[in-house]
Amino acid sequence: MLTLLDLMRKLASDAALAAEYEKDPAAVVSRAGLTDEEQKAMLAKDYASIKKLTGLSDGQFATNHIVKAY
Repeated sequence: MLTLLDLMRKLASDAALAAEYEKDPAAVVSRAGLTDEEQKAMLAKDYASIKKLTGLSDGQFATNHIVKAY
């Protein structure tokens, strides 16, 4: 089970997971074990909710990864 922030970090660093997410985001967020609220926020690309749920209220999804760095 991943936290929402963990999933975001994995999506930024794992090419296979990112490709799967592009094809079927609902399956990826469900398999990650996110809460219903987290899943809805990710699938809707609801950045305000994602900020709240990750605790990154300043809006910076800093992860030490570059998105699609693979």
